[in-house]
Amino acid sequence: MDVTSPATTGQVAEVLAATLGVDRERLTASTPLFGSLPELDSMAVVEIVVALEERFGITLDEEDITAEAFATVASLTELVAARQAA
Repeated sequence: MDVTSPATTGQVAEVLAATLGVDRERLTASTPLFGSLPELDSMAVVEIVVALEERFGITLDEEDITAEAFATVASLTELVAARQAA
């Protein structure tokens, strides 16, 4: 499976929507996240990391959790893709 496919971006958006309690339709690849969504606080980041690890069977390291990784849905999808390829 190509983890950078629109389907995978959609899966990342689904994890975000479920974790943050926001409407899935609000989230596209270019949706800004960190600093733009009031629902995305430090506790939500932890919950999102755990949900992404479970959904995609990956492990995210502490150094993976950066403002750049959480900049947009696309950047978060790229992080998931990088960890799956590792």
